[in-house]
Amino acid sequence: MPDAPLPVRDGLNPTRLRLPENACWDTVSEFLLARFPDDAVRIAEKVERGEVVMHDGTVISPSTPYLPRGFVYLYRDPPVETRVPFEIDILHRDDTLLVVDKPHFLATTPRGSWVAETALVRLRRELDLPELSPAHRLDRLTAGVLVFTVRKEARRDYQMLFDRRLVEKEYEAVAPAAPHLSFPLEVRSRIVKERGVLQAREVEGPVNAVTRIELLGTAGDLARYRLRPETGRTHQLRVHMNSLGIPLLGDNFYPKVYEVGPQDYSNPLQLLARSVEFDDPISGLRTRFVSRRNLAAWSDSTPGPR
Repeated sequence: MPDAPLPVRDGLNPTRLRLPENACWDTVSEFLLARFPDDAVRIAEKVERGEVVMHDGTVISPSTPYLPRGFVYLYRDPPVETRVPFEIDILHRDDTLLVVDKPHFLATTPRGSWVAETALVRLRRELDLPELSPAHRLDRLTAGVLVFTVRKEARRDYQMLFDRRLVEKEYEAVAPAAPHLSFPLEVRSRIVKERGVLQAREVEGPVNAVTRIELLGTAGDLARYRLRPETGRTHQLRVHMNSLGIPLLGDNFYPKVYEVGPQDYSNPLQLLARSVEFDDPISGLRTRFVSRRNLAAWSDSTPGPR
């Protein structure tokens, strides 16, 4: 995807819109007003101020003709958000990489109701790093190691590491003990995630999700597990643990979906991205980053030194 003609502003990328091919609007402005009826006044103001541009940087005026299949860029007003009351810890920072220890409940990138209250936007603002970009993503409810690139020139090299599965990922989880299972074990299945459906599910067909699971310890009815995914399907670890009859503590999707308030931080998902390890594409050195966090359910069940 080509670079946007508008820069990052206050930690936020401009919104990119594709103009539909079969449309009845005479001008781009008419399309935008129809596309965002609740923001019609602000959209009109942005057009009047020359804050809306085409893909080539041409400023859109109220009379700019509609161009089917063209692209429009503008800054949307972010929603009013309540701060997620947890901080991001920095594990490593240099001119190429920023590696952080993400807390539970903080999304990696803007999506839905979370825009400014995401790891990406917070870090761009706090560290003045407008070109910061995630090399991969963690779910909002998952804590742990998250890798960003600092310069756009390095972005592709590190993203390709994750896309090509050249990164060794290790997670930890707390779930019910399973004395009936023999560890280590490997779960292999086909997972599909349908748009608009909260849960992913296992179906018949060629395997596309593989997870190796080890038992690290038990404490009463609970156990701590090491999870090593070989693939990266949506909700893979949560689905595989649930398929074994040991769903993760704090999981409000598996085995059944239940609602959790947006400011309810009382029961975090007990899943931690403990480490990532890879051959650095620039230095060539074997590199490993490790989370300093611990899962609360395990710490509470095993008092004293670990």
